[in-house]
Amino acid sequence: MKPFNLKMRYWLSLPILVMTILGLSACNQGGRSYQIDLTNLTHNQPMSPLAVILHDQGFQAWKTGLPASDGIERLAEGGDSSILLEMAAASTPNTTTAMGSDLILPGHTDSVTITSKIKGAIKLSVASMLVNTNDGFTGASAVDVSSIRFNEPLTLFVHTLDAGTEANDELAVNLPGPAGGGEGFNMSRNDRNFITVHPGVITADDGLIMSALDGSHRFDNPVARLVVSRIR
Repeated sequence: MKPFNLKMRYWLSLPILVMTILGLSACNQGGRSYQIDLTNLTHNQPMSPLAVILHDQGFQAWKTGLPASDGIERLAEGGDSSILLEMAAASTPNTTTAMGSDLILPGHTDSVTITSKIKGAIKLSVASMLVNTNDGFTGASAVDVSSIRFNEPLTLFVHTLDAGTEANDELAVNLPGPAGGGEGFNMSRNDRNFITVHPGVITADDGLIMSALDGSHRFDNPVARLVVSRIR
């Protein structure tokens, strides 16, 4: 039997080496994809189509204790996420955005798939309005999803925030959801002008006579379950 030829061994190994290098290179070029699932846990608070952002440290969707951006104000008052997504996309060249397709009804789940451009730490921000409120919204801001592995999803239970841009008067003319059918975004700010945890709704059943809401519209925290799965 002839001894194994070292030169032949080199040429046989070369394609494997090249494919390994290319594979490692691809991993370092971003390209990680995620499935984002938000489940509405409320009894009678539909949620606006999901806004999803993958970004780096150069962007912050919101922070409690600080004023809401124009994008968050528009989402929290009227369910319109377009300005928030535009602001995110303009913040850094590594940002990617996606939007859900429809209202998320109580007990239902909306799923969004999104792919990152980022090589390093990937942050996820997600937001959705509770449409039977004046300016209540839920979601997560700047969650690090870089370490999520395949088949090991990250599950978060998220609370309701108050954008602080519109007083919680619960009047039908100021509620864009089915309980009121009123106005959404209004550029004037008549509340504390910083984001806090939402205090909840009072409703007509609890004595706020002019409220368009009833007991079915109350909510406790958490209001939604957020599941982030790595799919590529």
